[in-house]
Amino acid sequence: MNTARRLLTLAALLGSGTAAHAQKAPPKTDFHQWAATPPMGWNSWDCYGPTVTEAEVKANADYMAKNLKNSGWEYVVVDIRWYVGNDTAHGYNEKTPDFNIDAHGRFVPAVNRFPSAAGGKGFKPLADYLHAKGLKFGIHIMRGVPVVAVQRRLPILGTKLTAADIYSKEGQATWLHDMYTVKTGPGAQEYYDSLFRLYAAWGLDFVKVDDLSEPYHKPEVEMIRRAIDKSGRRIVFSTSPGETPIAEAAHVAANANMWRTVGDFWDSWEQLKEHFEVCARWAPHIRPGAFPDADMLPLGRLGIRAERGDDRMTRFTPDEQRTLMTLWCIFRSPLMFGGDLPSNDAATLPLIANPNVLAVSRNSTRNRQLFRRGDLVAWTADDPATGDKFLALFNAQDQELAPASEAVWASGPINRQTPAKAAEINLTGAKKLYLNVRDGGDGTAWDHADWLNPVLGNRGDTNFQLAKLPWRSATAGWGKPAVNKSVSGAPLTVLGKTYETGIGTHANSIIEYDLPAGSTRLTTTVGLDNAAAVQNTGGTLRFLVFTQSPYQPAPADSVRVPVTLKELGVGVGATVTDLWTGRKVGKFTTNFAPYIRRHGAALYRISARKTAK
Repeated sequence: MNTARRLLTLAALLGSGTAAHAQKAPPKTDFHQWAATPPMGWNSWDCYGPTVTEAEVKANADYMAKNLKNSGWEYVVVDIRWYVGNDTAHGYNEKTPDFNIDAHGRFVPAVNRFPSAAGGKGFKPLADYLHAKGLKFGIHIMRGVPVVAVQRRLPILGTKLTAADIYSKEGQATWLHDMYTVKTGPGAQEYYDSLFRLYAAWGLDFVKVDDLSEPYHKPEVEMIRRAIDKSGRRIVFSTSPGETPIAEAAHVAANANMWRTVGDFWDSWEQLKEHFEVCARWAPHIRPGAFPDADMLPLGRLGIRAERGDDRMTRFTPDEQRTLMTLWCIFRSPLMFGGDLPSNDAATLPLIANPNVLAVSRNSTRNRQLFRRGDLVAWTADDPATGDKFLALFNAQDQELAPASEAVWASGPINRQTPAKAAEINLTGAKKLYLNVRDGGDGTAWDHADWLNPVLGNRGDTNFQLAKLPWRSATAGWGKPAVNKSVSGAPLTVLGKTYETGIGTHANSIIEYDLPAGSTRLTTTVGLDNAAAVQNTGGTLRFLVFTQSPYQPAPADSVRVPVTLKELGVGVGATVTDLWTGRKVGKFTTNFAPYIRRHGAALYRISARKTAK
């Protein structure tokens, strides 16, 4: 059945805003009370990208109800493009998308993926399934009005206007072209009102609105807020992706329950380490019901059919996983698990269900970075119920890289303005070759890097394709280095041109080779891959070539991280309890200096000694 014949007239069934599920219409109250503590749930993005099915959603919901609901996990969120019947992993199907849309220009679930939506029922049967288990239902949407609704001039419910009267091409997302901006004017608010009236009828509890935070679309943020409030249903409002401009912190907190502070976060230590700076910057803006969102938890089994990356267990080490959970909880970020819950291994469930750790997320106040001494970091917060302090300690030390001045060649900045550069590099006398890609100064988000047509030459003018030479070792900040394709699995594409030969990777990356005898030169072109060039964030990097090891000596595996009780505002004497293990560490009079493993973390309760009255 083609899309045109799938136009569903849902106004009579669902557009009236009739109550769904047993949740009563909210009283006139502050929407921040609807999520007074950081929301906790599961989102389909990290494991299923734009392809999740109803059966997969239910399987994750069943696991949550059985294993996690008692720990506070409750939201089940269907992420992007649930309205496309033929979407694909590793990139969106924008050539022949099978859109499902109703007669009033509102996307509805693809029935081949969500069978219970048949007959114009929308997501209501799935929401009812979750509500019956004591869970809450959420969806992802894109900001704006569907392009297909504009093209067909579909009417806006309750008005004499059509979608073609409210759209603007200005500000359209560069990475997905399903939507146009909703411009301020007649029909704009009415369109969003009709959208959330439909969602309320489905029984929606949570909405993640994409392409809203960066750039920050203030008029549409406000329209969505008003539409939710008019819908008669408590719908938690999340904006995505970030970083939301910090200058708009007060505005977004006045309109949304959570907002992104970073772009998409994956199982990359480099990205996790960047969060220390980001979280410290946003900590002053944490409020009950209004939470800076450090993004999802890429834990457990990921990439089953993801938009990026292959089927895998998280690449985070056990120490890094504990760092992730500790930082997110002491920062009070929302907790949205990204892995496939039924595929959890024995270590993942206790990691995300530790009652002492989750209590810090729910109950702490005055959350803040206490200090950062190099890459040794301390965070603290208060327990308002007891007067105790929470203390999180992190060892984010890395084996540092050699300065760029020691490279035999450096590209300079590569970005969207200068996306490629050719190079011919003298390798005379070298036995080793290290291809290095580094962050260009704005973090490693979307730093997809390509080494194009890399060729080794020798004195006899014999050339050899480097891509055919096995590397000795290879690392990437996200994903895995790939031969003759980009790190995301797509063809190597720079400036619109596709290359058959090369190496795709992601900053920070080092690829080590043993050079064939007699090698004297390397010729290549380096470039920003198209996957990054079409984004609106990140994508700034540097390429370097070394013939000696680009690493400096490694730091110790564990180091002490000393903290004085005075720094914590605690008088002389305190009892320290390890919240991850639940065991008392001991009593301390003036200072506390535990060993913390590299890339690891610890979380403690500091209970001041009671003084006699």
